[in-house]
Amino acid sequence: MKTLFDAVRIGDIALSNRIVMAPLTRNRALPGNVPGPLTVEYYRQRASAGLIITEASPINPMAHGYLDTPGIHSAEQVAGWRKVTDAVHAAGGRIVIQLWHVGRISHTSLLPDGAAPVSCTDRPATGAKTFTRDGFVPVSTPRALRDDELPAIVADYRRAARLAMDAGFDGVEVHGANNYLLEQFLRDSVNDRSGPYGGSIENRARLLLEVMSAVCDEIGAARTGIRLSPLTSGNGTPRDSDPQALYNHVVERLAPLGLAYIHVIEGETGGKREPTDLPRPFDFAALRSRFPGAWMVNNGYTRELAMQTVANGKAELIAFGKAFIGNPDLVRRLREDAPLTAPRIDRFYGGGAEGYTDYPTLDSAAVA
Repeated sequence: MKTLFDAVRIGDIALSNRIVMAPLTRNRALPGNVPGPLTVEYYRQRASAGLIITEASPINPMAHGYLDTPGIHSAEQVAGWRKVTDAVHAAGGRIVIQLWHVGRISHTSLLPDGAAPVSCTDRPATGAKTFTRDGFVPVSTPRALRDDELPAIVADYRRAARLAMDAGFDGVEVHGANNYLLEQFLRDSVNDRSGPYGGSIENRARLLLEVMSAVCDEIGAARTGIRLSPLTSGNGTPRDSDPQALYNHVVERLAPLGLAYIHVIEGETGGKREPTDLPRPFDFAALRSRFPGAWMVNNGYTRELAMQTVANGKAELIAFGKAFIGNPDLVRRLREDAPLTAPRIDRFYGGGAEGYTDYPTLDSAAVA
């Protein structure tokens, strides 16, 4: 019987266990959106995870949507990330970078020359907020991308994947979740376009699939994953009118690519695993049955649920988010069923070492 602590191979990446550090935005990049020494230490401390997925990292200057998020589109950023990957590899870990374009979840103060954010639509994300130098503020009204602009965005994902390899990452995860750009195109609750990228499910999925094909072509499918969130309704974005049909189609089209893994958020990101406002239950098992590769699940997993899920063959990998913030040695704590340290919510976004690299391990707590 497989256990949470067994080694596993996903595509071309060999992992020492099945525990994944989920991507967690922490807003601590240096000027130029460059990862700094604190970021190096933060990820090094957590290298016992079978796989680390970095915080989401914008693929170009217009892809940024939050203050001080490290990018993957400049030479300085690549050099900063190289220090992170070297540290994680020296500690025996494996690490991939999450490639991000926020789309309309942004603010003019964060974009070049005060430009408007871009999306599939010119409708703002009502009620959504983003993190700026003035704190959390409502997102700006976006500009709808023209069809002839989309090949350049696909090319930026391709280039970002190549830069990730130059930075020493073991692979990349494309952020297709949480109602950022790719999911904005997917959902009929947002995508009000006509033409080849709007209307039918096939057309709305076109941009995501073009991005995935380009990234796989550039670095190899066996080092490429994707994150999806079929039921997340945050960031001012309602769910699709038929999420089952939409995401069944997406996974069916992704399956032939030979991806290293698909990473699925079950339920609301950071919220209920089984939302009560659905007209009918979402069948995550139906998604999994459409994909022959490694299946990663996320959202509210306890030690017991994670162990059961792996033992029952329902997933190969379990991603933990907030638990990794407060517990750099989370793998050991899960193995030994040791108590977990609660993370400091007031230090999630921005700041310095406090609430970032100063959480105790079991060994350091014993010494103290």
